[in-house]
Amino acid sequence: MFEQKSVNDHSMNIEAQVAKLGSGPLTEAGLREHIWPLFSRALAGEKARNEIYLANHSLGRPLDQMALDVNRGLEAWYSQMDGAWGQDAWWGEMNSYRSQIARLIGISDATAVVPKTSAGQGLRAVLNALPQDGTTQPVRVLATRVEFDSIDFILKTYAKKGRAEIEWVPMQVDGSNSQNILNAIKPGFDLVVISMVVFATGEVISCLDEIVRKAHAVGALVLLDTYHTAAIIPINMTRLDADFMIGGCYKYARGGPGACWLAVHPKQLGSELRTLDTGWFAKKNPFGYERSDEPILSESGDAWLESTPPVLTYYQARSGLALTLAIGVERLREYNLVQQKILREAFAKNGVEIVDPPNPEERGAFTLVPSRDSHGLVSALKCAGINTDARGGFVRFGPDILNSEAELVEAARITSETIRSDATRRADGMRMPPSLLGGSLP
Repeated sequence: MFEQKSVNDHSMNIEAQVAKLGSGPLTEAGLREHIWPLFSRALAGEKARNEIYLANHSLGRPLDQMALDVNRGLEAWYSQMDGAWGQDAWWGEMNSYRSQIARLIGISDATAVVPKTSAGQGLRAVLNALPQDGTTQPVRVLATRVEFDSIDFILKTYAKKGRAEIEWVPMQVDGSNSQNILNAIKPGFDLVVISMVVFATGEVISCLDEIVRKAHAVGALVLLDTYHTAAIIPINMTRLDADFMIGGCYKYARGGPGACWLAVHPKQLGSELRTLDTGWFAKKNPFGYERSDEPILSESGDAWLESTPPVLTYYQARSGLALTLAIGVERLREYNLVQQKILREAFAKNGVEIVDPPNPEERGAFTLVPSRDSHGLVSALKCAGINTDARGGFVRFGPDILNSEAELVEAARITSETIRSDATRRADGMRMPPSLLGGSLP
């Protein structure tokens, strides 16, 4: 028989291991002794691949507990069938997930967290709730040119279909981006869409308080993309007063694909704002199966739910969120900044050019190495045992609590050798006779 208590017991094990770290700054020795054993499967995989994993800013490494949690969600199905929808299993796990996210982003009403399978799905739900006056006019949106591909693509698709009018804020490399966004906000917009951390460069958008206040002053709502913020940089949605946040657990919260969410500020839950993205779980009494001529929505944030959700996602995300909340985002951020400093110094020692911010706190959780062929460099590094990724003209290196200082130093050395080898190969290729390049001699 499935028992929710067993899942909670394992979460308590995570918290017990974290408690052994003490309350001070994180150290490699403490993490190695008390936290690394919780990731034995992921670490064993890396050892078997002879790989240093530095794509933690892309796909986070799962705890061993994740597989057990998902299995318990399945066991509820096997043992209870439709009874698994009870508060002690699937429904309860969904609400537990919402509570964890609410704690993560600083809101008190867990129903204000609406589970989604992608951040883009959350954006669509908001777009489909606007304009606020209920008219069918195109939604007027202010967004930046550096939103993640999914957000960018959705906005452009809505514009192509005549469902939205988008004004794009160009982004610079001179640190003026926050001011550029502020200057672009003016009366007439329905929604301002901004990433708290730019996915390609790691830039932290400052002055968010001012941006939100100015947007509200001209009658616009604000949606913040937290995908590169949540679980690695502290967030307080209540203090920021943002109307919406979208995010996911794929990266820093170690929850894998599909564990995403839309957060609706509690003040909006009492408004007339309603989305077309709805379903029977948004009904006031979904399991009552009552029908009426008018859609009677839940009086809480459940009014933003859709149809039958992918319940195993909530089990999948449980352990990563439990670990993040137990350690504390503040401590994780501090440790990440220390690791990035080690990485930047190692790059400098090995002659690797980096984007070195004057103030590291103005950057997210990864360090950038510029490259004319960033994807080619990523492929070469993969062959050399370094797993990372590229966006635009940069290779991103994202250290994590499971990376040792020795790994960071070694990664910098291998990167330097790889870049030099590539440069030598290119130079030799330019000097090769045409016959060796596939041509013919004159």
